[in-house]
Amino acid sequence: MDLADFRKEYSDRGLKREEMNANPVAQFSEWFAHATELGLHEPNAMTLATVDETGMPYQRTVLLKYYDTDGFVFFSNYGSRKAKQMERNPRVSLLFPWITLERQVIIQGTVEKISTAESLKYFASRPRESQIGAWVSNQSEVITSRKFLMQKLAEIKEKFSHGEIPLPSFWGGFRVVPEMIEFWQGGPARLHDRFLYRRDAEAWKIERLSP
Repeated sequence: MDLADFRKEYSDRGLKREEMNANPVAQFSEWFAHATELGLHEPNAMTLATVDETGMPYQRTVLLKYYDTDGFVFFSNYGSRKAKQMERNPRVSLLFPWITLERQVIIQGTVEKISTAESLKYFASRPRESQIGAWVSNQSEVITSRKFLMQKLAEIKEKFSHGEIPLPSFWGGFRVVPEMIEFWQGGPARLHDRFLYRRDAEAWKIERLSP
């Protein structure tokens, strides 16, 4: 198979400076709403990039659960590989690949844990099965088989068969506080439109980048 034959000409939607909101979070909200309205599959799915202690990069898909002017929040096991990497190096990157819309959003910044109260509020809103799942998995640890996992699931279901399921002490949210946000819109002849927002004190500086 010759991958050189995989070619697609992007539309001429274009992206103009005067169309960009002065606040990148507000601009993200506009694009996210558009992706949601068009029925994109899991528009909140984003690639989280971290690095380990040797500088080796790792990527995985996580789900954005909420965002505001303070940052972008997702949840994970605090003992997971990504959590350990973020503890050593809190500099991370997020990527929203909205391919159908010929758009990408890249966010770079520093990650921090959210408060226990915030994590509890979200945990309480999850379906019961998802709450149990958080207790079952020692994320990223080696296991002998799926049977082991299912046995542990049965144990946890029995343990919490009555009453509310408590928030695990080893599970919670992370907030990525953005320092740079790039909006990418595909264009014809590979002349894409790219606008980069950089945090400058309390304001945002907007620059157009060459494709």
